[in-house]
Amino acid sequence: MDQLLEFVKGSLTLPKPDLFSILLSLIIATLVAMVISQVYKYTHRGLSFELSFMTTLVVLAPIVSIVMLFIRGDLVLSLGLIGSLSIIRFRTPIKDTRDMVFLFWVIAVGLGCGTYNWTIVILSSIIISIIMFVLHFIKYGQTFQVDYVLAISGTSDYMPDQVYNLIKKYTKEHQVRTKETEDQHWEVIFEVRFDKNAGQQSDNLIKELKSLTEVEKVSLLAPQIALPV
Repeated sequence: MDQLLEFVKGSLTLPKPDLFSILLSLIIATLVAMVISQVYKYTHRGLSFELSFMTTLVVLAPIVSIVMLFIRGDLVLSLGLIGSLSIIRFRTPIKDTRDMVFLFWVIAVGLGCGTYNWTIVILSSIIISIIMFVLHFIKYGQTFQVDYVLAISGTSDYMPDQVYNLIKKYTKEHQVRTKETEDQHWEVIFEVRFDKNAGQQSDNLIKELKSLTEVEKVSLLAPQIALPV
């Protein structure tokens, strides 16, 4: 039993860090994190990206490396550090689950550099960067269709049949979400689907709907938080 405890203790204890190893770990962590932030920038598919998040990616890796250099296999110190870090709570919501992937990536880089696994950090980051660029250029996961919410209102007893015919003509799929009628006013909301490469269809649909005398207002909205790109 004593031999087993000594073996576990010896396997958990890392070599004592020297000044050169500490500086090299922090430099590699920072440089790799900068590369990761650029990969995030060029593969981002939203309308804009936050500069503060890119700064976070760069700074997080060396900070995690510092934490690992502090612990260095000391179980008591690691437990105390976990207790102190539990005080910090992140209140900024992650808007895109893809951002969480980059956060885990830089944390892994920090852990690797803090334990002197520099070769694994560099090789794995190169491979993951290639994967991210390939997925970006082939547009992996993107659909060939876009969904919208179509709201139509008018002044008559009820919505004319021409509205259904026009929606069926220009959309790939459609279904009614809500219907409201009151005296001489009606409003119907549809969920419609267009082909992604047929952007002119939505314009023609709105134009023809507005040409109907019974139609008063036409609105086409994207239900997603992030607009389709």
